[in-house]
Amino acid sequence: MASLDRRSFVQTATFAAAFGGLHRFVHAGNPPGWPGPGLVSDPKGQFDLPDGFGYTILSRRGEQMTDGFRVPGQHDGMAAFSGSGDEVILMRNHEQVRSPKGWSPFHEGAPASRLEGKGWDLGENPFLGGVTSVVYDTKKRTLVSHRLALAGTAHNCAGGATPWGSWLSCEEWIDVDDDSTQRDHGWVFEVPANADGECFFPEPLKSLGRFRHEAVAVDARTGVVYLTEDEHDGLLYRFVPKVKGDLSAGKLQALAVQNTPGSDLRNWDQDSPGPSPITGDILPVEWVDLLDTHAPRGDLRIRGFENHGAARFARGEGIWAGNGSVYVACTNGGRSRIGQIWRYHPSPFEGTNQEVASPGRLELFVESPDKLTLHYADNLVVAPWGDVFVSEDGEGHDRVIRIDPQGRCTPFLANRLSSSELTGVCFSPDGNTMFVNEQGSGLTLAVHGPFRERFAQT
Repeated sequence: MASLDRRSFVQTATFAAAFGGLHRFVHAGNPPGWPGPGLVSDPKGQFDLPDGFGYTILSRRGEQMTDGFRVPGQHDGMAAFSGSGDEVILMRNHEQVRSPKGWSPFHEGAPASRLEGKGWDLGENPFLGGVTSVVYDTKKRTLVSHRLALAGTAHNCAGGATPWGSWLSCEEWIDVDDDSTQRDHGWVFEVPANADGECFFPEPLKSLGRFRHEAVAVDARTGVVYLTEDEHDGLLYRFVPKVKGDLSAGKLQALAVQNTPGSDLRNWDQDSPGPSPITGDILPVEWVDLLDTHAPRGDLRIRGFENHGAARFARGEGIWAGNGSVYVACTNGGRSRIGQIWRYHPSPFEGTNQEVASPGRLELFVESPDKLTLHYADNLVVAPWGDVFVSEDGEGHDRVIRIDPQGRCTPFLANRLSSSELTGVCFSPDGNTMFVNEQGSGLTLAVHGPFRERFAQT
């Protein structure tokens, strides 16, 4: 194991302990000092933010949309794309399967039958997952329009934006033992980010494999796609397209630690095979080819680990390309089992035959020592100025945590409205507006304030 840089857990833990008591609001299930330093209590009792920041609720579950359908429930992963003028196009996932019916986009005036030929699995008992496109004016802070963009898919958790202006929506659900489905599930779907687009019949990107997909990141430099898997023994995947920008054909691989096949990078057990890195350690890696990637038995990760020597991770969730790297959140990784952030440094020859001479490297960027620092890392985004913002999926009122380039964690947003997780954190292309969902209540927020002025120089 090579160690090019090493930061101590004590630095983060001491920071949290020193400042944790500045905020007096404590909720059952949260550690003392929650949510941490620097947040101002929201007089509405909904969302705490730093001084100078505010929020607008731009969308609510159940509202009638521009196309006559209703805003579905279970808001999850998102990305923001440039629209016309001051408008931003949000592509928003909905993590539903077939229930609850009250959170369905369909109703008597706009039934699922209206989408005949335009949905993936819309039989007598239609699937309620999918994607909505939301157009928001960041200057006027008003909703412009919202429509159903993908329908009939299942448990659309997160995804990722492509450099060519589309949204990759991931199904975190496999129907291996469900004979009531009309089509297979467990795929990634590509949806154009159009302001006035209509729902269309999707074709799954089967070359990206079939498993419990969580999120996707596309490296604009190389066109290589990185994928996470929400399993307690999941893999970290890479897709190398035959043609850059064309995801219909290519090679699906999984990350392995060089010279240590079958490594367990969850850090749960010191006797597990492979290295037990601490924060700052960097591991040389390789990528192993996978077979039978359509995995009709849902066993791709097991075969990848046992037969090909891929490394195991603890619930891979958010993933984002930025700062010349790819950041990966593992929800319950680490010795405390409450969250890791990995940082993959691609090879200068990523995805080519030359990369063996200069392989990619995997850095343990953050491993949370306690719930106050970071509690169950989930969706994440790299801000335009380089900070990483991570949504928590903990056991109470969750937060969005800012991680600076040195790996220091501080709370940015705290959910006082409910015990629901926060999801879909992302930024407008200009970096002036953050978007985030409160999943349980079905809300989408636009957070505005002096982001660059406050954070870009710290």
